[in-house]
Formats: sequence, C-alpha cells, structure tokens
Amino acid sequence: MRATGQGGADAAKGNRGARRLLWPLAVAAVVVLLVTGVIVVIQPTGPTPAPAAAPQAVDEPLGANPASSSAIATTPAATPSPTGATPTLTPTTKPTTGRTVAPAAPVVTSKRKGVGVWTFDGVNQALASSGASWYYTWDVAHQGVTSPKDAEFVPMIWGAKSVTATNLQQAKKNGSHLLGFNEPDLKGQAEMTVEQALELWPQLEATGLPLGSPAVAWGGDRPGEWLDRFMAGAKQRGYRVDFIALHWYGGDFTTANAVNQLRSYLQAVHDRYKLPVWLTEFALIDFSNGVRFPTQAQQAAFLTAATRMLGGLSWLQRYAWFGLPATDKDQTGLFRTGSEATAVGRAYQAAR
Repeated sequence: MRATGQGGADAAKGNRGARRLLWPLAVAAVVVLLVTGVIVVIQPTGPTPAPAAAPQAVDEPLGANPASSSAIATTPAATPSPTGATPTLTPTTKPTTGRTVAPAAPVVTSKRKGVGVWTFDGVNQALASSGASWYYTWDVAHQGVTSPKDAEFVPMIWGAKSVTATNLQQAKKNGSHLLGFNEPDLKGQAEMTVEQALELWPQLEATGLPLGSPAVAWGGDRPGEWLDRFMAGAKQRGYRVDFIALHWYGGDFTTANAVNQLRSYLQAVHDRYKLPVWLTEFALIDFSNGVRFPTQAQQAAFLTAATRMLGGLSWLQRYAWFGLPATDKDQTGLFRTGSEATAVGRAYQAAR
C-alpha cells in the first residue's frame, strides 16, 4: 500500500519521539518489501535518520497506485494511541499457477463496509464480488475502476497540490462525501503543516459535501499532535469538519489483543472530538522491527472479529479495509485476481 498505516505493536516501549523517527524508514522498507520481496531491517544511526531508499514524496496520487496510508502502531499500554508506518501500494502480480482456490464465501454487505482500491487484473470483478458498499482510490476519480451497481465511490483530496478547481469540481460530481488530506503528518504522504492544511480547508468546505478530517498516520487521540492542532484551529476559525477519518495498523497478531487495541484507539478519538468516525485504512502489519505480516489465518481472524466489533459502535459510520488487491508479499489483500479471493478476502465477503 502506499498507505500509511496504523500500526503495529511497539515492540520496544521507547519514547514517542524515537518511534516517530522510525516511520519514514518503515515506509521505505515497505516499498522495498512490496517491490522486491526482501525485508529491510531498519537501524537508525542518529537522531535524524535518513532511510537508504526513502520513497520520494508524492504531490498527488499517481494512476493506479494510491498515495495513501498510514502506519499507526498500537501497544497494549494504557495509552491507546497507535504509532507506525504503512506500506506503499503497488499493483498486484499475476497469481502463481497451481494455487488451490477455495469455494466462494457467501457475500454479505452493510452500509459501513468499504475497501481501498487500486487497479489490478480483474479489479472490477473483485470489487463487485467483495460485498463492499463503498470504496475509494485516494483520488477524486476512479479511473480504471467501474463502480458496482450497489457500491458508492468516495473521492479524496489527497494533498496540497490536489486542491485545484478542477479536482474540487470533479469530487463534487463524483461523490456524496469527501475525504480530506491523506496522512499529512507523514513524510512521503501528503506531508503538510497544520497551518497549510487550515489555509486550504475552506476550498474543500466549499464543495458542500460532508467532509472528513485529514486522516493522520498516528496519534489522533493525543493532545498537541497533528490532528488535535488541526481540529483546534478549525474550531477557532469556524471551519466545518463533519467526521473524523483515521488509519490504524496493528502489530499484535493475537486477535483479541488487536481488536481491543483498535477499539481503544477509536473510542479515545471519538471521546475527544465527539464526531462520527470513518476508519479508512486498517489491517494487521507490524512495523516495530522491519516489516512483519501475520499469516492469512491470523489476518482473516482479525478481520472477522474487528468488523464484528466495529458493527457495535454506533458512531463508527464506515470502515475501509486495506486493500482490495493481494500479492504474494503481504497478507492483507482480498483478491489475487477478479475471481480468486484470498482467505482474508473470504472473511471480508462474510463481514458486515
């Protein structure tokens, strides 16, 4: 994913500053992992580490690869805030031959059920059979993706350079809601100051669409962090924010622990801002020491339990799994081709 993410377990309970220094490195490691299949071990050498192959900052989403993601790592500690970094989205490779395809799962849907999408072989068939009632592409349009009859596309204004009259007009035309900036607190993603985001925000408001907050990569529940300062500035200026968008990635692969950590984070953010919440990226990925994925069985078990938990939160309006395409290098994607769902994909089909 070029999404950032959410989280993993902070293996070492170091200070928050030390963890934040690792995020850009973790993002770079994910880029290498998803492109080459080689895991990179991150070892910062000083107070301001620079990754060996840091991803280039992207001003706007490019084609099929969504420039999004967050990485928030959560810990079982009392503070529910996640920390971490997310992987970078890359097109899925063709499936290897000889793979056994399990029987199709019964497909269930709900108004809240969504998914992050980028193009791959069979994307339209996969999206249609996923059961998602909404999706997004980290862009104002869904080029190369045909919306299923019962699935809604939600546009996003990804970063500062995405704020143009053309994009805003297209967003208004293409959707009934609008997602704000993608991980403005993370290098290589939207990477914006709070002041810059506040200066541009009235142009997003002017679309008249229900508007989601910028989706931060971490610390949405913490006083003084990026989202907290943005929300305070928006309130002071009388700006409109209709719901909070969040990303979360968990590094504890024990189902019960991961679900509890996710719920704690969401609850803390909701309690702080008293607004509906959209969880627009989530999955299990551990960024605490390189990049570590759970097994398909662990990921599927988490997805099943997490979506059941989310269904019990009256203020959790929507969620979007990261993401629709699957590769052999990760354990988060839902479909390898249009007709071949992974174990995680089958769990998603059965989720509400």
